Amino acid sequence: MENAQKNPVYPYADLSIECPSKSDRVTAFFRIFCGIPVLFLFLLLVGCNTGKGAAIGGGIVFLPAMLTILFRNKYPKAWFEWNCYLSKFAARIFSYLLLLRDEYPSTDDEQFVKLDLRYPDVSAELHRGLPLFKWFLAIPHYIVLAFLFIAVIIVTIIAWFAILFTGKYPPSMHEFVVAVFRWSLRVNAYAFFLVTDKYPPFKL
Repeated sequence: MENAQKNPVYPYADLSIECPSKSDRVTAFFRIFCGIPVLFLFLLLVGCNTGKGAAIGGGIVFLPAMLTILFRNKYPKAWFEWNCYLSKFAARIFSYLLLLRDEYPSTDDEQFVKLDLRYPDVSAELHRGLPLFKWFLAIPHYIVLAFLFIAVIIVTIIAWFAILFTGKYPPSMHEFVVAVFRWSLRVNAYAFFLVTDKYPPFKL
């Protein structure tokens, strides 16, 4: 279920969001208000998990997984599955808030947002000490992604007007936004999900 698509560039994490042929103008106009209930639910979910001391700010189980890989050379499957679930739920929410899809985010169904993470063979694929430094090694990606997410906000505003006037999300803009989120996912897969030691590529 968690096997990633056979992407020759980075097979450990992948994301695809189907571009709709037509977007709903009414829900797009009120999208930020429509998304408040599910966003609140997500924040409750993240807050409860973070409050137990098991996760970092995004609710991802990071520190316990890092220590378990370091000292026991294991990655508990339950923690991996939690990270997968939270990532998929977040992807559905932000694809809705950013107008990429019109379907209201489901708490469990995949819908049209396909996010895949590959469970690693820890002993064969992961260096036990590397998780201590991955977050630091990924700093160049954080810098690039900061500028890319500014571009995503600008593109989303333009797309919002395009939807209101034409009823369609411009496919090229849709592809760009999805590519930025795919890049972000691959950085997280390396630095925080700890599913691979392969450094993510600098490409959309």
